[in-house]
Amino acid sequence: MASSAQPAEQHTNGTIDPAEIEKFSAMAAEWWDPHGKFRPLHKFNPTRLAFIRETVSAHFDRDTDSTRPLDGLRLLDIGCGGGLLSEPMTRLGAQVTGADAGEKNIKTASVHAREQGLDIDYRHTTAEALAEAGEQFDVILNMEVIEHVADTSAFMKSCGTCLKPGGLMITATLNRTARAFALAVVGAEYVLGWLPRGTHEWSKFITPDEMRTLMTDAGLKPDLLTGVSYNPLADKWSLSRDTAVNYMMTATKPGSTA
Repeated sequence: MASSAQPAEQHTNGTIDPAEIEKFSAMAAEWWDPHGKFRPLHKFNPTRLAFIRETVSAHFDRDTDSTRPLDGLRLLDIGCGGGLLSEPMTRLGAQVTGADAGEKNIKTASVHAREQGLDIDYRHTTAEALAEAGEQFDVILNMEVIEHVADTSAFMKSCGTCLKPGGLMITATLNRTARAFALAVVGAEYVLGWLPRGTHEWSKFITPDEMRTLMTDAGLKPDLLTGVSYNPLADKWSLSRDTAVNYMMTATKPGSTA
């Protein structure tokens, strides 16, 4: 069963953007509907899950053929939403903490995990609060969240503080390019209706160079960069060299996991 962690105190001087939290809280009940407002994430999930499994397994020298290659690893899913990543990470063996600033998201995630018989430590909290509490994780998933925070530098530094020496962070976000505006904002929100209008603000998108700077300033070492592209004919996402719209970047924290 999912644990009933107590909500942590929110920090009003941190990275929280109330408008962004309200936006996603309004859609909280639809997280697990593959045909609803989060349909793009459900379509995207197999690609990012495979990337996470392979990258984490390689970093910690785990057997990728194992059914539970993440056994023994403490993992933070920051900005976990309804738990679309937290649940499969738990099934792969990780000890998962799912954190989100939206209380409705955490309630949705907790109920769904309980229905699935999964033990996930869901918390209504922030990266800053976790860092201040001295929480440490082997793996941090920072997926499609940084473009929604108020202070990207403070947010990334909090994530860096929470990552153990020798640990791995995987970040996914949108590039601030004209093509990203055309496809991710105009196309996805206004033409195709994949996402509610106003889900993304193009000015908050982050270029790979900016991401590297944020990671470096947070005491992390940027590493792998890969694009993620959508094929409309196949209705499928896949990894690619094209980082003009969606991309993922990994970073490690200097030191030893021992």
